[in-house]
Amino acid sequence: MFKVNELITRAKKLNKTIVFPEAEKSERVIKAVEIVLKKRIANVILLGDEKVILSKSSHLKGATIINPKNSELMSEFIEKLVEIRKNKGLTTEQATELLKDNFYFASMLVVTGYADGYLGGSETSTANTLRPALQIIKTKEDIKLVSSCVLLVGTKKHNFGENNVIISADCALNINPTAEELKEIVLATVQSAKTFCAINPRVAMLSFSSFGSGGDKDESVLKIRNAIELVKNADKKLLIDGEMQLDCALVPEVAKIKSKGSKVAGCANILIFPDLNSGNIGYKLMERFGHLQAVGVIMQGFKKPVNDLSRGCKVADIVVMTAITCLQAQ
Repeated sequence: MFKVNELITRAKKLNKTIVFPEAEKSERVIKAVEIVLKKRIANVILLGDEKVILSKSSHLKGATIINPKNSELMSEFIEKLVEIRKNKGLTTEQATELLKDNFYFASMLVVTGYADGYLGGSETSTANTLRPALQIIKTKEDIKLVSSCVLLVGTKKHNFGENNVIISADCALNINPTAEELKEIVLATVQSAKTFCAINPRVAMLSFSSFGSGGDKDESVLKIRNAIELVKNADKKLLIDGEMQLDCALVPEVAKIKSKGSKVAGCANILIFPDLNSGNIGYKLMERFGHLQAVGVIMQGFKKPVNDLSRGCKVADIVVMTAITCLQAQ
């Protein structure tokens, strides 16, 4: 059975280095970093003024602290950033200004190999957290879209599914994905499942309709069917089916009634929502009323790991997301 602590145990073996751009501003990040260092989950780089950061804690031994404003790496990063963004006409002066932003500096630490990934967002928006990564780190060659997923894990009182975990996507980024974009979300989420959970992916494409019960004219249903065909063309061995309702995807008794001999219905472990409205609402309903533990939101599709914390995140969330960022860097 999958347990969240497994992520931390596995991350400790990897010796990865994670950057925290908000160390100077966030008390929660500092408290989480204390735990990360104590448990040796990852090597740590903190960005900001050293005096300010050290005034927040006396338990940061082993962390590297870099102030982008006076770092010896600045000239190297300016030259590299101008090269990366040359097609956009970025000037040396503009690059210098951008690198005063901790998230741009963090992206450069990752793309040049000084670090394996970065984790931020506890004090700023998703846009500010991810924009530098989209411009500098960019997406994997085989993935055209950055998306997100959430691990939903059963608790002691509420065990869930075959392996105590399901993965839902996209829950944070893409508002109304096209069929092609849904295909990208599926492929990225399957990769996340293999990275984190060691499960045999069974993908349910969710809808208000189950296998035609909603008719054959609704655009959202047709989009899902098109996406399924695109996924099957990209990965012929993947178990994927739909369109189907949530109960049909997860409840065997319902699947027997609503599905047509599907190998996914009733036993799905990856849930792909048709849009961001349903994805965000759906996973929070499962978390709050289904009493499942939500881990994430986890970004997927970047060449190197970048993750965006919720501004409402807890210290324990940051610790687990540090481990996840390490695992993505394998």
